Amino acid sequence: MKRIDAYIMRQLGLSLIAVTVGLAALVWLTQSLRFIELVLDRGLSIWVFLELTGLLLPSFFGVILPITAFVVTLFTYVRLSSDRELVVMRAAGLSNWQLAKPAMGISALAMSVCFILNIWITPASHEAFREWQFEIRNEMAGLLLQEGVFSSVGDDLTVYARDRDSQGTLRGILVHDARERGAPVTIIAETGRITSTPQGPRVTLFNGQRQQVERVMQPDGSSTLRLSVLSFQENSLDLARANRAEGQRFRNAQERSLGELFNPEEGVSIRDRGRFLAEAHQRLSGPVTAISFSLLALAVALTGQFRRFGGGFHLFAGCILMVGLLALGLGIGNVAARQSALLPLIWAHALLPGMISAWVISGMPGVPTQIRGYAR
Repeated sequence: MKRIDAYIMRQLGLSLIAVTVGLAALVWLTQSLRFIELVLDRGLSIWVFLELTGLLLPSFFGVILPITAFVVTLFTYVRLSSDRELVVMRAAGLSNWQLAKPAMGISALAMSVCFILNIWITPASHEAFREWQFEIRNEMAGLLLQEGVFSSVGDDLTVYARDRDSQGTLRGILVHDARERGAPVTIIAETGRITSTPQGPRVTLFNGQRQQVERVMQPDGSSTLRLSVLSFQENSLDLARANRAEGQRFRNAQERSLGELFNPEEGVSIRDRGRFLAEAHQRLSGPVTAISFSLLALAVALTGQFRRFGGGFHLFAGCILMVGLLALGLGIGNVAARQSALLPLIWAHALLPGMISAWVISGMPGVPTQIRGYAR
């Protein structure tokens, strides 16, 4: 018995590691293409790129592990059935639950890893990623300006430079600064130079004009717009913290711990509170799907009549069920984030497939024998 369990568990474990790492690498590659321009066009080193995108890996593993647990369980047990190994094991007196024991052990291990990732590692890595991304786009944005391109530094500052030489000198500069509400400023300069300061990057402009539109109140109470133009030989502009409000960055739900999700600070909107609750419940229920999905794979692979060439049908049926569950989970998560009363659906999605699958593996007790035979 122990040798059979070890035999099946070894196949499941090796396959789980290989499939999970391979799929995570594929997802990482597709997601990292969004940041490749930081290396190709903006001069960041490849090591910074790898460290930045590497912070996304924990979230990938947390999502992928339940899916790969299902895939590995389904394909391994279908192969064992196709090779007649399950037939021999059943002839030796093993029940469905005895055959399912190795898969349950592997899925329990996957669930434990997912809990560690979702509760501690993923929020910390996501917060570090967002903070680093914010710094690159805002604090370092002045050092990453591209020539001939209108570069947005935050939400309220746009900088254009016709040319930029190897020493960092800019020529043909246009800056539109809308950080002061109601009084946007447009600056045109012949040349400029970017320097780094402890407060962030600054650009010093030479030989230009500063144009600002101001609203002027008239004696009769009406207001008009007035354009003021100021010529200068030298002017300095701060590029740092273009859109950071009072030095703080709002952290989204993926960056927060469970305590912060269940008890957010004052000032968080009702809409964000709903998102926080949905994220907390998904973070807790997500690992449970590793068990449920593995039970679903076992229900598909271990039940039904033996067919000599029936492995393809089991794989097709299992994959269709899995795709449907994943699509349903995405829809439930989005709806629960808007309607907190629907949060129990998140747990129903995580638990019900496993409970129904366990009932099927047990032989569907309570159902007449004729109906069970027809269902199979």
